[in-house]
Amino acid sequence: MIELKNINKKFGAGTVNETVLFTDFNFKVKKGEFVSIIGSNGSGKTTLLNMIAGTLFPDSGRVILEGSDITALPEFKRAKRIGRVFQDPFKGVARNMTIAENLSLADNKGKVYGLTKGLSQKRINYYKELVSQIGLGLENKLDVKIGSLSGGQRQAVSLLMATMTPIDILILDEHTAALDPKTADTIMNLTNKVVCEKNLTAVMVTHNLRYALEYGNRLVMMHEGKCVIDRNEKEKKETQLEEILAKFNEISIECGN
Repeated sequence: MIELKNINKKFGAGTVNETVLFTDFNFKVKKGEFVSIIGSNGSGKTTLLNMIAGTLFPDSGRVILEGSDITALPEFKRAKRIGRVFQDPFKGVARNMTIAENLSLADNKGKVYGLTKGLSQKRINYYKELVSQIGLGLENKLDVKIGSLSGGQRQAVSLLMATMTPIDILILDEHTAALDPKTADTIMNLTNKVVCEKNLTAVMVTHNLRYALEYGNRLVMMHEGKCVIDRNEKEKKETQLEEILAKFNEISIECGN
């Protein structure tokens, strides 16, 4: 499905702050996998997601999507095949547009716009049906601007928008980090429902160890640009929270924290 091959990446190259993050880094996600990625700050989690999405490019190495080399493909072109939900509930949505208008933008991703109405009654009825599945009562608020919604409601709409059109892979970039615990649980349940029902391949970065263990069928822990833990579905089910915490503590001590 998606593969990073022999990736090398430096930040601040040639300066006193030069940092080498990835050295011949390899990472592969199979079709249908839901990978939960954890790790300390600076471990390479977000950079990994950005490499997949095309927000960052490697200094060398290749990014392969379903057999096609997309290393030099810009983010906006990858967006046709890759959906992403961000940590910031305002990213991925147009705050001054209504729910219906935002859904229409996502609905028409990759299509050529003509001189026709952006919203038809037929599509509005479809959007109502779509958002009613969230269970947050948004089907009655399609004419409300996204900016007036709560963070959880915006993330729910962002998730729907990211998966409205057929995609190869869904990226979840700490998408519950800015939410309160109860709302975060709601969004995670919705995420799992969407991923399972649409048979999506998903890569989720999270700081919530419970979510990392509870959701997905593969667990990865990163540290200093390397995968220090990589467990398949069977191994993941046998993994205890205490074991993961112990590994975090071990890494923290090694780093002098």
